[in-house]
Amino acid sequence: MLLTYANQLTILRMVFVPCFVILLVYGCPRAATVVFLLAALTDGLDGLIARKLNQRTPLGSFLDPMADKLLLTAAFIALTLHPAGGDMRIPAWLTILTISRDVVIAVSVLVIHMQTGHSSFPPSILGKCTTAMQLLMVGVCLLAGFEMGAAQTLFPCAVYATLLVTVASGLHYFYRAVKIISSYQSQSPVQNPDAKD
Repeated sequence: MLLTYANQLTILRMVFVPCFVILLVYGCPRAATVVFLLAALTDGLDGLIARKLNQRTPLGSFLDPMADKLLLTAAFIALTLHPAGGDMRIPAWLTILTISRDVVIAVSVLVIHMQTGHSSFPPSILGKCTTAMQLLMVGVCLLAGFEMGAAQTLFPCAVYATLLVTVASGLHYFYRAVKIISSYQSQSPVQNPDAKD
């Protein structure tokens, strides 16, 4: 089956990830910013095209969040090690926290699926807010390559807002996971230990 236009845009976003990192590492922050903005644009376009042309596919529902996570994780790591302007880096502790949250969520989803067969995990509002704040965090760091003063003003707010929603969404996903498992256990037949074969 041929890839839909929406899926092609999602794959293009994945291709932009190494381009962004290479440009940033080799001292081209402005070009890296342009690539990041193009990648962010494909994120909006693929969803719009999928809805307008009725091109929603299982592959797309898998690739789209994966592309988002690849882009944001790569951006956080790169901007922790290589600032776009001055010495404005994403704090290492925030990058570690962000990646740890994603790993814990991914492992939890896998465990729930293996134990219960549950396969529907729609993103929560807090999850969407976390993605938006992480994008803003990257944007503020990239802004330092153009306007250091504005970036320095926005930086502390972006750091602590990202911290707040990351922790809140992580706790919320944990609550949802516990609720799904509890619901599954309550519906499962209780085995009588005294029952005989």
